[in-house]
Amino acid sequence: MAIITGGAKGIGKAISLLFASEGAHVVIADVDYDSAYKLYKEIGDSSLPLKVDVSSKSEVENMVKTVVEKYGRIDILVNNAGIQTEKPFVDLTEEEWRKVLDVNLNGAFFCSQAVAKVMIAKKTEGVIINISSIHGYIPRIKKVHYDASKAGLIMLTKETALELAIHNIRVNCIAPGIIDTPMNKELLKDPKTREKMEQRVPLKKIGKPEDVAKLALFLASEDSSYITGAVIPVDGGLALKP
Repeated sequence: MAIITGGAKGIGKAISLLFASEGAHVVIADVDYDSAYKLYKEIGDSSLPLKVDVSSKSEVENMVKTVVEKYGRIDILVNNAGIQTEKPFVDLTEEEWRKVLDVNLNGAFFCSQAVAKVMIAKKTEGVIINISSIHGYIPRIKKVHYDASKAGLIMLTKETALELAIHNIRVNCIAPGIIDTPMNKELLKDPKTREKMEQRVPLKKIGKPEDVAKLALFLASEDSSYITGAVIPVDGGLALKP
């Protein structure tokens, strides 16, 4: 069974749907319970909607307890929950900085630690997949808080991959580029802006949430059993450009 944080919208929704279609029991963990419940009604009883704020350690621990009580185990965790705002560095408030880091990085830490403890206790050869961004290693302006959180997530991936390998728990990271998600709705709604963004990408197109979901499925499967600590871009070649 798999826990998908931020599993009700965008990339998380695509992962939830794909994993469920492949026979997995999916926990749709999202701060927006209405959207999680709506997706549960679409998927059916092989899914479980839970309202979870991943920035709260106690809520994460309660989620893990609920899942273990219902399913007895956790095989896969996808740390997808994330938020993004735009603000020049010198104008960025402490509250904005902390909020983004709390969800994007601390949330992944809380979830990974709680789930890893269960996997170790039950001797599960589990998989943890972190959804970072190419901006975890490519800088830009007005998004230092988001990009710093995604850079931290990349190192969290590598460090936990090292520590958890002895328990046969694999940890990998996906770094999406420009993906057509609700987070990027405002950016992509103008046709001219969208075309401009497409021209920036070597493959000349915007990515779809399903493009990320397909890689997540591979990383969760036995086909990737010798891969851990990897950071794999899904960006149409955007990171290759100078």
